[in-house]
Amino acid sequence: GAEEAVEWFKNIFGDDFYLEIQRHKTDRPDADQTTFPKQQRVNEEIIKIGKKYGVKVIATNDAHFVNEEDAEAHDRLICLSMGKDFDDPDRMRYTKQEWIKTTAEMNRIFSDVPEALANTMEIADKVEIYSIDNPALMPFYPIDSSFGTEEEYKTRYPEAALIEKFGETNFKRLGGYDKAIRIQLESDYLRHLTKIGARKKYGEELSEEVTSRLKFEIDTITNMGFPGYFLIVQDFINAARQMDVAVGPGRGSAAGSAVAYCLGITDIDPLKYDLLFERFLNPDRISMPDIDIDFDDEGRDKVLQWVTEKYGFEKVARIITYGTMATKSSIRDVARVHKLPLAEADRLAKLVPDRIPNVKKINLREAIEHVPELKEAANNPDPLVRDTLKYAEMLEGNVRSTGVHACGVIIGQTDISDIVPISTADDKETKEKLLVTQYEGSVIEETGLIKMDFLGLKTLTIIKDALINIETTHGIKIDINTIPLDDPKTYELYSNGQTTGTFQFESTGMQKYLKELHPSKFEDLIAMNALYRPGPMDYIPSFIARKQGKEKIVYDIPVMEKFLDETYG
Repeated sequence: GAEEAVEWFKNIFGDDFYLEIQRHKTDRPDADQTTFPKQQRVNEEIIKIGKKYGVKVIATNDAHFVNEEDAEAHDRLICLSMGKDFDDPDRMRYTKQEWIKTTAEMNRIFSDVPEALANTMEIADKVEIYSIDNPALMPFYPIDSSFGTEEEYKTRYPEAALIEKFGETNFKRLGGYDKAIRIQLESDYLRHLTKIGARKKYGEELSEEVTSRLKFEIDTITNMGFPGYFLIVQDFINAARQMDVAVGPGRGSAAGSAVAYCLGITDIDPLKYDLLFERFLNPDRISMPDIDIDFDDEGRDKVLQWVTEKYGFEKVARIITYGTMATKSSIRDVARVHKLPLAEADRLAKLVPDRIPNVKKINLREAIEHVPELKEAANNPDPLVRDTLKYAEMLEGNVRSTGVHACGVIIGQTDISDIVPISTADDKETKEKLLVTQYEGSVIEETGLIKMDFLGLKTLTIIKDALINIETTHGIKIDINTIPLDDPKTYELYSNGQTTGTFQFESTGMQKYLKELHPSKFEDLIAMNALYRPGPMDYIPSFIARKQGKEKIVYDIPVMEKFLDETYG
C-alpha cells in the first residue's frame, strides 16, 4: 500500500517528491482533539518510510483561515455549510489550529525535527517566480494550408520586415517574431474573407469609402494582434446559421465594425448609420475586443457543443461565479446556527440600510457605526445577539456558493489547465460535465485567456418560432433580415405602445414615451433606445417636443448640424 505508492511517486518525481507531517495539537475543549493522536501515529510511519526510501520529509500546517482569531468564525461557516446548529454535539469540528502559522510558531511545533522545517524551505527555493498575468493568448484558428502556413510565411517575411511593419515597440508587445508571423497570416486570411464578404454586402465594385474603412479597420485589428479573434467569431457564427440557430444582428460597440459586418458577425451596416469603429477598438487604448453574440436560447448549447468539438474539451471552459455572503444574509445565516429567534434575526438584518451618505459600499462595520440600534446590538450584554453580529461581520464577503457565468466562455490556445486552475460543473440542461475556470470573469483577461459571450436570447427563439408558424400556416417563407424598416403599420404599433415582448421596448416607461413620440423612422427608435437609460432620460421630453415641432431645434455649434440633425440637435 503506502510503501508501493511512495516508490511509484519517487520514481516519477525524483527529488521533487516529499512526504509531509502535520501536528494539530489542541487543548481546547470545543475543538477536535481526536486528530492529533492520529497524526502522531501517521507521522511516525511517514518518517520511517522517508528514511527507508530516501524521501525527504517536510513540516506543514493545514490552513483553512488566515489568523488564529478566525477559528471561531470558521467554526460557524462549517455549521452553515453542513446545515448544523452551533450547539449540535455531533457536528463536524476542526482542531482550530488551521491558521497560516508564522515561522516562529512552526519552529516551536517541530523543534524536534529541524530537518523537516529546512526541507520545507527547500521547496520554497525550488518554486520559480512566475506571474499569472499574460498577454492575450489568442486561440489558433485553423487556416487551410492551401492559403498559407507559418513556415511559408517565415520565408516570405524575415524578422526585420515584420519589425518595420509593426514597429519595434509593438513587435515586442505582440510577443516577438513567431507571434508576429502568426498574426500576419491571420491578418491576410481575415483580409481575404472580408473582401469576399464586402462584395456580397456592397457589390462587386467597392467604393473608396468602403475600401478605406475596411483597410483602416483591418490594419488596426492587425496592429492590436486580434485578427484571430475575428476569424474564430465569424466561424462559429456561420456554423450556428448552418445549424439553423437564430443569430442576433449584433449589439454594443461591435456594430461599429465594417469588418464584422462583412464577415457576418453583425448584420448592421456601420457606414449607413455613421457608427464609429473606434468605440469598438481604439488603437490608443489596447484592450480585448468584446463582441456579445446573441443566439436563440434553444440553439445556444448547439453552438457551444460545436465550439467544444472543434477546439477540444480541454481548451473550452465556462467561467465560475462566486456567491458571497452579503451583509444582511450573513446576519441571518449566523443567527440561524446560533438559534437566535427568527424575529430578532429579521430585526437586526432590516436595520442595515440600503444606502449610507458618502459610503460607496455598505458593510456591517459601516452599518454598525452609522445605525445606533445596530451599535447597541453589537454591545448587547446578551452574548447570543452580540456574537451574531460579531461573527456575521467576520464572515461577510466569504464565498457561500459557486455557479457558472450565464454567458462567458473561454477558448484557450492550449489546455486551459495550463494557464489557470479548473474545476467541473454539471450542465443544467444536459447534466454533462463542463470545464469551469476557478478564476472569475473580472480577472480572466489578466491571465491572457480570451473570453467570449454566448448569450441565449428568448426573443430570438420567439421570432424563429413565429417564422416557422407563418410558413406552416400560410406557406410564406420570410427572411427576417430583409423585412422593411419603413413599414407604416409597424410604426403604428410602436406609436400605440404595443411593444410587449419587443426586446428593449417593452417596459411601461418606454411604452409611455413611444406613445408621446409617435416614431416614424428607424432612427427614432435608435435614438429612443439610446435615451432610455439613466442620465440621457432627462432629454427625452425635449427630444419628443423637437421631433413634433413644439420646441425649436438649436445647434450650439452650427457645423454640428450635419451630425445632429437625425436626433434633432
